[in-house]
Amino acid sequence: MKIENIIRRVLREEQEEKILKIPSLKFFNNDWSILQKFLESQGYPRYSIGGDLLLSRSKIETLGNLVKVEGNLNLYGRENLQSLGNLEYVGGWLDLYGNESFQSLGNLEYVGGYLDLRGCENLQSLGNLNYVGGWLDLSHTPLSEKYTEDDIRKMIKVVGVIDM
Repeated sequence: MKIENIIRRVLREEQEEKILKIPSLKFFNNDWSILQKFLESQGYPRYSIGGDLLLSRSKIETLGNLVKVEGNLNLYGRENLQSLGNLEYVGGWLDLYGNESFQSLGNLEYVGGYLDLRGCENLQSLGNLNYVGGWLDLSHTPLSEKYTEDDIRKMIKVVGVIDM
């Protein structure tokens, strides 16, 4: 799927499905658990976050119904992270370095910047990923042994370097 089509589809879905747009985690005192309590009170709708979402110190297992992060997403070293939930789009970089139990990118299709998957020792699948706008680091993952750089480039448009 072409990059332009992915972006158009995500924007169209936001309009059609009435995805709850949260400008920033700052509105919830930069506290993921407060945001989750708010989402629970709303029936856990699909939602997007404007700007960056930095969760490297949060204890989370899934991102749930989060579908879009307009900026960067930092999930560095989250031991318990099992799933990106319904996440489809990250406008900036995505750091998943050191998530040992993490297995798949699931619904994620687009990362506008770099994608760091180093040390994701149980990573089995890149899921629906179609585009990485920067470098892609797959070193110390099972995928670095299963695929060559050429194989990855046939599956995903990667603008930058691929580290295996």
